[in-house]
Amino acid sequence: MTDLDRWRLVLGRYANDALGPGTPDDERDRMEAVLDYLYGREYEGRDIRPDADGWTESDEGPDESTMPTGPTGAAGSRGTSMPTLVRWLGEVRELFPREAAEVIERHALERYDLTELVTDRETLERLQPNEQLLKMLLALKDHMDDEVVPVARRIVAQVTDELRRQLEFDVRQAMAGRLNPHRHTPVRIAANFDPRGTIRRNLKNFDVKRQQIVLEEVRFFQRNARRLPWDIICCVDQSASMAGSVIYSAVMAGILASLPAFRVRLVVFDTDVVDLSDQVDDPVEVLMRVQLGGGTDIAQALSYCSQLIENPRRTVLVLVSDFCEGGSPNELLRVTRSLAEGQVRLLGLAALDGQSHPFYDRKMAQQLADCGMRIAALTPSRFASWLVEVTA
Repeated sequence: MTDLDRWRLVLGRYANDALGPGTPDDERDRMEAVLDYLYGREYEGRDIRPDADGWTESDEGPDESTMPTGPTGAAGSRGTSMPTLVRWLGEVRELFPREAAEVIERHALERYDLTELVTDRETLERLQPNEQLLKMLLALKDHMDDEVVPVARRIVAQVTDELRRQLEFDVRQAMAGRLNPHRHTPVRIAANFDPRGTIRRNLKNFDVKRQQIVLEEVRFFQRNARRLPWDIICCVDQSASMAGSVIYSAVMAGILASLPAFRVRLVVFDTDVVDLSDQVDDPVEVLMRVQLGGGTDIAQALSYCSQLIENPRRTVLVLVSDFCEGGSPNELLRVTRSLAEGQVRLLGLAALDGQSHPFYDRKMAQQLADCGMRIAALTPSRFASWLVEVTA
């Protein structure tokens, strides 16, 4: 972003008067709308009203029909609808860097009292539960009224249950073992279907009149049983930028914990470390306890996880983070190198929420890779397959 673009964001609707018309830019226009949606409230009650040409002095007070629109086209008045506020918060997190987004959200809550999301139970109950709403609830749950908490918990449960249904089949399929092309089973599972073997087995049943093979025996491959006595330690960064990854990590940890061959531990961290291993099978409780935001001390978190390791050669430590270390980078590299030398399998996930362009510190990721940590940016459906590959 150029300095001129930054000044346009500062000046808002006055930018064209001061700087002249700018070149079209969809992303900048969205950023301007997001900021105007919030900071335009500064003009309320100041005998200034907006009109089609901008903001002009008037003795008539604000005209609600001509209030500036936010990113979704809804009027930027204090009578904001809940769906509009949810979409606006989503735009803030998508368009602005983490630090800027946190400042904007704090101003929205503390300066402009936009607390409808966490104070109005009746309005919240009318919203369709989805992943975006869940992210917003996690980000703002410290501001919730007590009467809203049960509604928020229900939304968390609905969204995580849906995510689990989407992911669990792929995870169990990946963990089921590879197809054995030399052995068959009477268990009929579509994914294990042997088309060539089925045709060969039934060639003798070819019906000349109908020109068709009559299938009397359908064949299915057997899968090599996987017996993986592995301990899985999920170490999850709960800084504000990792909301989606925290959600998927909680769901994936719950799925893995349900598999008999794994013992799963779940640790979340910012500048503090919280061990949620006793609730790993309950993603709802995990998400209601996480505290999104704050700093990041990855070295401290990995040091704590190292104390949980009983059999290094049968342990996979999964670090889910943007790798933006707020503590000592040298200490982080030292701890990582020590774990790798102890033959712990180290996996670093830059994202678990399927983002096309995950944000992470590539320089630090490369340094961690040089110390023995395998780094990847994966969708949740690929994570299980990667885990199988690592532990093969």
